[in-house]
Parts: sequence; C-alpha cells; structure tokens
Amino acid sequence: MFKKILVPTDGSPLAHQAAEFAADLAKVHGAQIIGVYVIDPFPYIGIGDASAIGLQAYLSEAQVAATQSLDDIRQVCVARGVTFDGDTIERNVTYEGILETASAEGCDLIVMGSHGRKGIEALVLGSVAQKVLTHAKVPVLIVKS
Repeated sequence: MFKKILVPTDGSPLAHQAAEFAADLAKVHGAQIIGVYVIDPFPYIGIGDASAIGLQAYLSEAQVAATQSLDDIRQVCVARGVTFDGDTIERNVTYEGILETASAEGCDLIVMGSHGRKGIEALVLGSVAQKVLTHAKVPVLIVKS
C-alpha cells in the first residue's frame, strides 16, 4: 500500500518513536523511508563580522544536529532491514519544507511525532504537526508521546 514514507525529524525522542513506527510500517509494506531535517535559516542581516561568524557557527551546529538526527533514523531502518534516504533542507517555515519534500520525493505517507500541545502553549509555539495535517495532500500519521 505505501511505497515511500516521509519521516520528518528534529532529533527528539518523539521523532525517534515516530521513526520506529514508520520503519515497522515500511517493513510490512516493503516501503522506503525518506528522512528530512528542516533547518530554519539564520536571520543574517549582513552587517559586520560578528554576523558572519554567528551565521557560520549557527549553520555548523544545525548541520551537526541534522546529521545526528538523520543518522538516528538510518540506524532504526538498518535494524529493520528497511531502505533509507535522508536529506537536510533549509526553509523559513518548517511545515512547508516537510510538505515540499513529501511532494518532491513522491511520498505517499508522512509519519511524524507530535507533542500534543494545547491551549496557550499551542497558540504561542504553534504546531508543525497540525500545519502538516492541515496542508498535506497525502495521509499523515501522527505518533504521540
């Protein structure tokens, strides 16, 4: 039924749980896992040396986090004998990066974690999962903590 499953990650334990669920599902369906880590671009204003140094430090740290997060999903997939491919992209809006990746890769399912924030916390922090659910053109499976 499913051939390509997108698993967005932020490196959290909840993203790991979602990856395990997705890999188990992929094994049953003979599907491939596509992992994605979305880096929020640094608000570089281009003035002074400190900004350039800050940009490089930020991007370096973000790339390390992305590599670790995608390696975690890769290990989950390897343990289950599931094919994995991962990518790091840079977008101002995380959910748009997730949806663009799903479309570009031809994914037919998105599996992601959700912290289940409610009330003021959800209003202030927003919910990437909620936005993906609202705008996705493919089914979305949410793994809750």
